Amino acid sequence: MAITLSASDVPSPPLSARLSPPQVWGIVLLAPYLLVFLAFVVYPVGYGLWLARHPASYVALYHDPIFARAAINTLIFLVIGINIKMLIALFLSGFFAQQRPWIRWLSVIFILPWAVPSIPTILSVRFMLNPEWGVVNQLIFKFTGDDGPNWLNDPSVALAMAIGVHIWKSLPFWTLILLTGRLAISHDLYEASDVDGANWWQKFRYITWPSMQTLYITCTLLSMIWTLGDFNSVYLLTGGGPADLTHVLSTLGIRYLRLDQLSLAMASIVCAMPFVLPLVYFMMKRLSR
Repeated sequence: MAITLSASDVPSPPLSARLSPPQVWGIVLLAPYLLVFLAFVVYPVGYGLWLARHPASYVALYHDPIFARAAINTLIFLVIGINIKMLIALFLSGFFAQQRPWIRWLSVIFILPWAVPSIPTILSVRFMLNPEWGVVNQLIFKFTGDDGPNWLNDPSVALAMAIGVHIWKSLPFWTLILLTGRLAISHDLYEASDVDGANWWQKFRYITWPSMQTLYITCTLLSMIWTLGDFNSVYLLTGGGPADLTHVLSTLGIRYLRLDQLSLAMASIVCAMPFVLPLVYFMMKRLSR
């Protein structure tokens, strides 16, 4: 009597036998990176969320006037600063798209603020704005005879300076991204518009903008996501001052850490999720198309 075995009764070979040598080496080489990711990304984020689980932390944030001001400053950064930066990048991409030798050399100088690390560049701007010996007020005194203003002592002016530093620092990167989008547009369209007698505004409205609209909106969303996690522009320039009135959500957590209030620091970061999650959702939705 013959005995038939089903496929489920046959023991499967071990995992090492089913994997080819390149796959085995791939797993071996990937394992250290996975361990580093778990130890330095997953564990700190999970531990931070665990510390921010107490409702009392959010109640304390609600009654802290600095938190409300930081949330407003974050909205100003996103609504005003990002849109100004992307509009300037859009039009500068048209300027650098011109085929002239001197523009190539100018583009090398233009990209330097983004290429140089943040700490020396932003601190140099802070020293230049010093009211006593900064080069800006020295020039104002030389040409007008009057003392220059204390740039970082007024909250509105200090926040505007932080937005300006952020635009100056990240503008070259987004200009290059939009420049690649412009260069991908067929020159035949512009040649046909020249034959029809179109001016520069009509070329931009009917050729450039329809071709770059998707790229521009995607870059704007991505820039907002990155700006929410960027604390260099504010922390290195103003330190959140004066009187903690220029903090944004990314620097507010550093303030609480310096005050040894770890639960409030984690709670302030969690409160940034309502800003981040909608941006990530729209970003992924556009990329899925």
